[in-house]
Formats: sequence, C-alpha cells, structure tokens
Amino acid sequence: MKITVLGAGHIGGTMGRKWAAAGHEVVFGVRDVSSPRVAALLEEIPGKVRAGNVADAVAFGDVVLVAIPYDAVAVIVATHADKLAGKIIIDATNKFGAPVVNNLETIRRAVPTARLFRAFNSLGWEIFARPRFGEVQVDHFYCGPDDQDLPAVEQLIADVGVRPIWVGGLESAPVVDALGTLWVTLAFRRGRGRKIAFKMIEG
Repeated sequence: MKITVLGAGHIGGTMGRKWAAAGHEVVFGVRDVSSPRVAALLEEIPGKVRAGNVADAVAFGDVVLVAIPYDAVAVIVATHADKLAGKIIIDATNKFGAPVVNNLETIRRAVPTARLFRAFNSLGWEIFARPRFGEVQVDHFYCGPDDQDLPAVEQLIADVGVRPIWVGGLESAPVVDALGTLWVTLAFRRGRGRKIAFKMIEG
C-alpha cells in the first residue's frame, strides 16, 4: 500500500518503520524535511520511504495516518481537504482530559468523504515497537466502518505486530478512547510505567 504518515514523532516514526519493513511505500509528511530528526529517522528505515512536505505527502498516500499533535489537526485537514478526499484516514491523535479525546469529527467536517478509522491511540509507542511480552502478542483495539476498507486497515494493524481486534463502527470510538485513558492512568497515575499493554482472553 501507499501510506502517508503525518508526523515523524514516536507514533508516526514507529508505524512508518513497521510498514516499510512490511513492504509498504511510506512517505512522512513533516513541516521541515531537512530536520536532523527526520533525516535520522529515514536513515534507520530500509525500503521505499521518504519525507516530504505535508501537501506532497498527503497527495501520495491511499492511506493517511494522522499522528501529529491533536491541536494541529484542524488546520492541516482543512488546508489539505481536497487531497484527503476519499482516502482512508486513521486518527491516532489524543487529547486526554478533553470532552472528546479523538479528532474524528474534526476530520469528518473538513473531509466529508474520508473513510475514517480510529487506531494506534491506546498504547504507548514502545508497545507498538515491541508488541510481544515473551510469547504473548499484544492486542490492539480499533474501530471504523465494517466495509470494504476494514480488511486493509486490519492488515496494517497486523503489520505493526499487534493483534487487531475490531470493536465496532465509529460509534464505538468512545470505547477505544477509554482504553487509551486506561493505559495513561495505569502507566502514569498508578506508576506502572509505559511497558504495559492489553490482552483479550477468550474462553
């Protein structure tokens, strides 16, 4: 797949690494292509990967992962709405403590034809980087429409190394967001640290 990753921070960089390793073409959309941090990231990643300005990156991908700061999303999607139209967009942003933790409605208002999913928001980047605890694979809960795009998004989640578990349509976003809030609560407020994850047990 051709994937645009908006942002080259911990989440965006980790997903880009994993997807490039799985054989996807990846372009990071960043404000400063010449940034030393971006250059260092690209040097670490083999395969078909590069960085470009946001406009060029958005035009490239069939799938767009939004992994930029929460408050930057509204301007970015409004500015590039024409290039985002009709694409699969995965919202990975969080604003814990806000009435709405995700940016799904912000994206939908700017890009009504976007095919929206909510994923990569409920675990720390370290877990996505190393998604196994011994022999146990980490589960990742996500939501989005049960349509022709679901298998592609599920495959992208699996390509990161976590087990994808579909929670439901976008009406289930508060459930997925609650898992992110739980992770933050346990990791920081309860002092368990960032190397914790979730597993669904089925009997």
